[in-house]
Amino acid sequence: MSASTQAIESVIWTYLDGLHEADRGKLDDAFHEACHFYSVADDKLVDVPRDAVVAAITGRPSAKSQGLPRHDWIVTIDRSGPDTAFAKVQCAIPPRFFTDYLSLARLQGKWRIVSKTYHTEVR
Repeated sequence: MSASTQAIESVIWTYLDGLHEADRGKLDDAFHEACHFYSVADDKLVDVPRDAVVAAITGRPSAKSQGLPRHDWIVTIDRSGPDTAFAKVQCAIPPRFFTDYLSLARLQGKWRIVSKTYHTEVR
């Protein structure tokens, strides 16, 4: 695995750790300031800026503090160039399970998630 692919994996795991732990510092480190989160609800596109999502995640008890098991893994990483990549990720904050499609960019030598499109299901 190349060093750049390892760096992409590292930022994805920073995101997944931040999600599981509700850790604002990790989430801020993983997501670019201009990142938006997209989903579909009632046949409409939902577009939420990063700060609103991070506030919601960090404003509730973390999965870790509740003793909930982790359901996180990187399904695939596709590098489209030296500074852009795409990843499919599975994760959960039970009972909600997510499939995330992450667009990443390397800016000033650092990989960051610049957008997230996701699907959620309750199990």
